[in-house]
Amino acid sequence: MDKQTRLLHAGRHPERYDGAVNVPVFRASTILHPSVAAMESSGRTPFEGVRYGRFGTPTTFALEEAVAELEGGSHCIATSSGLAAITGTLMALLETGDHLLMTDSAYAPTRGFCDRVLARLGIETTYYDPRLGAGIAALIRPNTRLVFTESPGSLTFEMQDLPAIAQAAHAAGALVAIDNTWGVLHFQPFAHGADVSIQAATKYIVGHADAMLGTITTADKALWHRIKSSVAAFGASPGTEEMYLGLRGLRSLPVRLAQHFATARELTHWLESRPEVARVLYPPLPSDPGHDLWKRDFTGGCGLFGVILRPASKAAVDAMLDGFRHFKLGYSWGGFESLVIPTGGGSIHRTATEWAPEGPSLRFHAGLETAADLKADLEEGFGRLAAVGG
Repeated sequence: MDKQTRLLHAGRHPERYDGAVNVPVFRASTILHPSVAAMESSGRTPFEGVRYGRFGTPTTFALEEAVAELEGGSHCIATSSGLAAITGTLMALLETGDHLLMTDSAYAPTRGFCDRVLARLGIETTYYDPRLGAGIAALIRPNTRLVFTESPGSLTFEMQDLPAIAQAAHAAGALVAIDNTWGVLHFQPFAHGADVSIQAATKYIVGHADAMLGTITTADKALWHRIKSSVAAFGASPGTEEMYLGLRGLRSLPVRLAQHFATARELTHWLESRPEVARVLYPPLPSDPGHDLWKRDFTGGCGLFGVILRPASKAAVDAMLDGFRHFKLGYSWGGFESLVIPTGGGSIHRTATEWAPEGPSLRFHAGLETAADLKADLEEGFGRLAAVGG
């Protein structure tokens, strides 16, 4: 079956729930066991079956099964946010004395966790140029346990050569993890060498800006059990309502993503022609430095892209942003709504590479409004930019 068809059915077992199309929302903490023997038996495999609400309910397991199908993996762990999925993976796979290679384009809270928490635990992080590819072999040490990737970076959009990175890491005995939130449906991480794939399911999987959720997927059961054991030890678990919203979002993911992608392609091609724009950061564009890698490894894209404006004053950029009708100011992305945030002014921190755009930088998410309406919104914004000037 095509992936779109599989996603409609993955995790659904209507025969278990009196024919209900959707898996019910199981609100449960305490689970009753019919006998002492059954209770003791449930503890032998704590992550299989329903034992206690914190370990999951049938709603949890349905989402995890469906996301594993989406990613091309075998096992998945649902977490309370995308950041929880990242930090849970890092804590599970690293210990005192280990070395981590982290892409310099990483999500800012990921960097913060490495610098403030992992460092305190005696785990050293080296940030590397995301465009390094096979050259990462030179940075791998005997105690390097994990290489963390994010392709493309969610603010600066550098593509990473994951197969080359994975080959070098595996040759040295290190694992490879990827933040696959941008690739969500159109990149198969395990087919390209990843050992762990992470998604901020808050974004495209939920898709409606109404739930926080993260996922960790593996293709190896032993690795899944190792990460699951660590995540469970911290006691955090996502709510059942959030699980249901994630399942709901998955069913319409392919059609929503197709619209996000089509609109983003139209907008980015148009933006390239604008005199106010110095560069557009979007790997599906032929002009993007990462286009060849995107074309080789991805089957599509999403609605998230960056724009570097020509030099302009902060007041002019603020006027442009403040007057938008459709592109609202707000963190996150992947929902039905269009969003924009400024990404300059020191908000992008780098240590291995330099980020010095020629003008103010912005990040846009193309929602489900029509491309014509979004273009008109941008056109009016450029008018405000010019009117203030500077």
